[in-house]
Amino acid sequence: MSTLRRIDPKPFLPRIPRGPRSEVGERPELQWLKIDRLRIDPRYQREIGRRGADNIVAIVPKFKWAKFTPVVVAPIGEGLFAIIDGQHRTTAASARGFESVPCVIIQVDQADQADAFVAINANVTAMSPLQLHAARLAAGDKAADELAQACEEAGVTICRYPVPANKMKSGETLAVGMLQAVLAKYGREVLVAGLSCITKTRRGNPGMIRKQVVEALCAVLEAEPDWRADQKRMLMAMQTFDFLAQFNAARTASIETGAKVVDGLVDAIGQHLESKLAEKRSA
Repeated sequence: MSTLRRIDPKPFLPRIPRGPRSEVGERPELQWLKIDRLRIDPRYQREIGRRGADNIVAIVPKFKWAKFTPVVVAPIGEGLFAIIDGQHRTTAASARGFESVPCVIIQVDQADQADAFVAINANVTAMSPLQLHAARLAAGDKAADELAQACEEAGVTICRYPVPANKMKSGETLAVGMLQAVLAKYGREVLVAGLSCITKTRRGNPGMIRKQVVEALCAVLEAEPDWRADQKRMLMAMQTFDFLAQFNAARTASIETGAKVVDGLVDAIGQHLESKLAEKRSA
């Protein structure tokens, strides 16, 4: 419980302009309203497009009230209410078979309804992929947990907040989306082997858990399972591979020839491991 934070506005008070302030209006009411009493005003509301339809279709089979935020509505007379925010989740609730939804009722005229719609939809604090991963991990999401376990085995830490590249420590990365995609494509064994080549050689190669580097390593190690079968031998071979130099060389070649950076790295890593592991076999 000691890690839970209180709401504290003090850090923001010095930045809030002084002077006249807007009227806050009447306090909203909270009620469950019948869905057939809710209406969409096309003068400021969007039509449900393809992405909105996809969201509705995705929500319905996994619908939970714990994930349903109250719909913001305003009375428009004759016992009806205009939806200011929440037409997609209300549509999903109706499709699931519910007749009522929880609503926040605000007392505003049509002009202020549109103003509220703009404010609610424009002033959304977007969550970064790092924050989303942390939240999914806390919620017990299977994919997030699998990635966390693979990263732990490979000595990788997914940062909670952005860190400048020159401040990163060994094993730290911001590339959570890339790691999730690589895990899905290549599987845990290959991802752990690829990441270990970075974190467990040359003092951990800080800042080198990058998209092209990880993808190249995983492509090579998936194609050559014998190379990753003996991890100790593989890591010994990678001790002399300079990730930063090879990354810069591949990037320069990409600029000059148009070749993909990841393809240049695949060639460099493959040639390096083939030569080093062949030396060890002959020895």
